[in-house]
Amino acid sequence: MYAQVVVDVLSRQVDKPFTYAVPDGLSTALGMRVRVPFGKRELTGLVVGLCEEAGGLEPEKIKPLLGAVEDFPLLTEELIVLARWLQGHCGCTLAQAVRAMLPAQLRGGSAKPLTRLAVRLCQPLEQALQASKRAPRQQQLLRSVSDGRVHRLDLLEEEIPGALAVARALEKKGICEVFSLEVRRAPFVDLALDQSHLPTAEQANAIAALSKALDDGGGSFLLAGVTGSGKTEVYMHLIRRCLNRGKGAIVLVPEIALTPQMAAWFRARFGDTAAILHSALSKGEQFDEWRRIRFGEARVVVGARSAVFAPVQSLGLVVVDEEHEQSYQSEGQPQYDARDVAVERARLCGGIALLGSATPQIQSYEKALRGAYTLLELPHRVQGRPMAQVEIVDMRREILDGNPSIFSRSLRRALEETLQKGEQAVLFINRRGYAGFVKCRACGYTPKCPHCDVALTYHLVDNSLHCHYCGYRQATPSLCPACGSRYIKPMGIGTQKVEQVFCQEFPTVPCIRLDADTTARKDELVRLLSSFRRGEAKVMIGTQMVAKGHDFPNVTLVGVMMADLSLNVPDYRSEERTFQLLTQVAGRAGRGELPGQVFVQTYEPDHYAIQMAARQDYRAFFEQELKRRKRTLYPPYTLPMRILATSPSEPEARAAAEGLGQQLKDWFYEEKQRRKLLVQVRAMEAPLSKIRDVYRYQVYVKLYAADGYAEALEQMQALCREYETAKVSLRLEIDPPSFL
Repeated sequence: MYAQVVVDVLSRQVDKPFTYAVPDGLSTALGMRVRVPFGKRELTGLVVGLCEEAGGLEPEKIKPLLGAVEDFPLLTEELIVLARWLQGHCGCTLAQAVRAMLPAQLRGGSAKPLTRLAVRLCQPLEQALQASKRAPRQQQLLRSVSDGRVHRLDLLEEEIPGALAVARALEKKGICEVFSLEVRRAPFVDLALDQSHLPTAEQANAIAALSKALDDGGGSFLLAGVTGSGKTEVYMHLIRRCLNRGKGAIVLVPEIALTPQMAAWFRARFGDTAAILHSALSKGEQFDEWRRIRFGEARVVVGARSAVFAPVQSLGLVVVDEEHEQSYQSEGQPQYDARDVAVERARLCGGIALLGSATPQIQSYEKALRGAYTLLELPHRVQGRPMAQVEIVDMRREILDGNPSIFSRSLRRALEETLQKGEQAVLFINRRGYAGFVKCRACGYTPKCPHCDVALTYHLVDNSLHCHYCGYRQATPSLCPACGSRYIKPMGIGTQKVEQVFCQEFPTVPCIRLDADTTARKDELVRLLSSFRRGEAKVMIGTQMVAKGHDFPNVTLVGVMMADLSLNVPDYRSEERTFQLLTQVAGRAGRGELPGQVFVQTYEPDHYAIQMAARQDYRAFFEQELKRRKRTLYPPYTLPMRILATSPSEPEARAAAEGLGQQLKDWFYEEKQRRKLLVQVRAMEAPLSKIRDVYRYQVYVKLYAADGYAEALEQMQALCREYETAKVSLRLEIDPPSFL
């Protein structure tokens, strides 16, 4: 028997399976991790194939496997097929694809099963008590374990000091058995009551269509439902049907901010059969949850992007909630889109891929309209609740009318009324920190990060300037370093500024701030959300993590502080992301019995993305945006890509990008057919030209969305291998979440 093994080395030079002989007596299977000789080193690898032929190699020259790392396969056959798909689809190595599917703790050995000593009774209680009648503490322990179950000794220690010594004494008499017990590290979940509801007519229609597809062999669906229409309830009912049919399910949420709430709902509904996977868990918690899934103890998985690779047995459903979110695109290697992976994984296992959103991606909705996905719609909120009333506030008019505050008069008045009625409010600003940057009003100087090509952000908490890319910090200057002027001041606003001004204007109202700074510590996010849900805080101020899927029944007011911040990002999706953000944050208001109102403060009140978000008219926005993209040749009509060249040496990064760009342009113009595919090839400095002292250049490529792009992808990968050196790294990115 021979094993095809992918070694855990990321270099493209070894991007292929290697053949090893399976020694007699060594049990191996597809997906098992093994130790192998590789040159002069001993490495680990994953078995991706087994065969009885040497594949043309001389058997006596084939090295044997050195042994298995675990006694069970880490990946199923379906996941190995998915890894090969990922290799071709994303241009990564097979080793990178395999790494993405495994917990990092397994590779480094940084997490192992947690064990505690436990004890159980081996004799009838009366007989045991008789044998230890002169030892009061032994009798006390025996009565504590008299139910015949396993009891942890560290827990018994609380009522019986020295419980371990007592148990050992009983073990010597043959009365009890002391042994190691594996203990699961359970992730913290703020458990909620199960709030199961009978489906509405619209939900029932969607559930019926999905249930039929579940029985008929699967399919890909887009569930477009307005905020508050009950998409989660559709997921719940479908998961229950999966479980009843002996199948498992994966539910992806876009960010950790949503995971505690979703996990609580799913644990309340499905109990211990639900597992949680995301990066905010401790290494031990992640390891234990992954093992529960792999061994079939958990059949429902709730998690962020990488949970799409969870080793769920008999998978029947993959849900991508809030499918419009850009966080589903991985920026590292492999650079995958979890939405595409979900669709492919569902296809491989004959299950359902269900993408849900109130504001679907333009590409997703276009696919649904042309039949690549089946479109299901929930156009109304549950129980006939009205959508929140939205008012656009022109902040130019506020300035002209003598109001310099960051709060418009109408928003301030609405805050006063909301708080007087004992209701809650959400204030949204899509920038953390106190101010976006610091500028000298005398000479125009702006402090920049010495390691990155970005302005430093002012933070009020420690009166310092922070780089949000590399973590660099410096004290805020009191005088301008360039001209000596004292007129160097923070400009713009962030969450800290909104919090400061709110506390000045409403000093008696408790509020919380939700951003990357306040939620950095483990479980802090859960604590803040729980505090707001219980009504201990009346106002929540935050970045886009407050806009995503949260359900707070007492929130009746939402204020958007600067709606046009995201409009000015240099990205073809800036209009789409602005519309999505505004629609989603507006959807936080009026989800309970009380109606909601939203105030959108902006300096561009006539922009179509803001106007249509105020009307919460997705279809009108989709049609307008599709026309713009057709005119400017952006997805879904084209496929933008880039090859990012990075190096500590600026000249070498530039030379690699320019040389590669010219070769690629020549290749496209070699054949007439290739030329028809090309829209643009251009080598240039990346918008963020330096991050962490590494210089960045890019070759921007735009192709028509046609079948022939696979050959172009192969050529770009080949050129990357040719131009990559010890000093220059090259990375191919296909429609990345950001072109910065």
